Amino acid sequence: MANDVPIAFFVFNRPEPTQQVFAQIARARPSTLLIIADGPRNEAERAACDAARAVTDRIDWNCDVRRHYSETNLGCRRRMYTGIDWVFSQFEQAILLEDDCLPDPTFFRFCAELLDVYRDDERVMMISGDNMQHGRRFTPYSYYFSVMTQIWGWATWRRAWKRYDAAMSDWPEHPESVFPGDFVPCEAARRYYRKMMDDTYTNKLNAWSLAWMYAAWKCRSLTVLPEVNLVSNIGFGPGATHTKKPDPFAALPTEAMQFPLRHPPEIRNLMEADQNFFNLEIKELREQLAKRSLAA
Repeated sequence: MANDVPIAFFVFNRPEPTQQVFAQIARARPSTLLIIADGPRNEAERAACDAARAVTDRIDWNCDVRRHYSETNLGCRRRMYTGIDWVFSQFEQAILLEDDCLPDPTFFRFCAELLDVYRDDERVMMISGDNMQHGRRFTPYSYYFSVMTQIWGWATWRRAWKRYDAAMSDWPEHPESVFPGDFVPCEAARRYYRKMMDDTYTNKLNAWSLAWMYAAWKCRSLTVLPEVNLVSNIGFGPGATHTKKPDPFAALPTEAMQFPLRHPPEIRNLMEADQNFFNLEIKELREQLAKRSLAA
């Protein structure tokens, strides 16, 4: 059952989106809920952090609730990976949501069913609720496989998280001409993500998720992406840590997943879909936003 899978919920200092996401978690009524919170960056922020945490006190169903609160500010990168470490120190699998990732109710069942299907398949690194193709469809099935580790609402297993190395310790062993190689079909994307990974390794970029992508790409493991979008990121704006500026992927509409799931016949990345996403992510919409900024 979907509510048997532990849900890990990451909160910080935004009680309003936290309340919206928590309402969907409450609707799913998980039997186990893990709540991870970072501490305030300053005293002025303490009240907002306390208010966000207080949202999760309103649990009116039978639930094993475990809390992992930091009283000091660890920052987004360290708080996320230490929180996920804590989750998988206790459980073999989990669904993970941040406070600005608003899921459709069918997201939970989608993750739960596929966590079971691919539990022991090392070719699959994670299950995401994100479809950022802006309505374009690529397959008659309920989902496809991608090289993109989309983390705005996702699920994975302890066996996959073991591959994560926050420091990206062996990054210097991968010369530019080799990594990420032909796993990523677009040269512009290879340059883009190589730079992002390098900036993460040198701490120019304070993000945890590039090290996760690196872990997946190193072992050539794939992500399950739904054929419809199941999670909307409602967190873009001035209160965000990283996503302050307008973005073409902000607040995308969601659509309910239809069951029973229609499974693709083989596990391989759908290059056409990945290429379309790379065009949207790196070229088309980013250039449009740059033009708008210049015109403003």
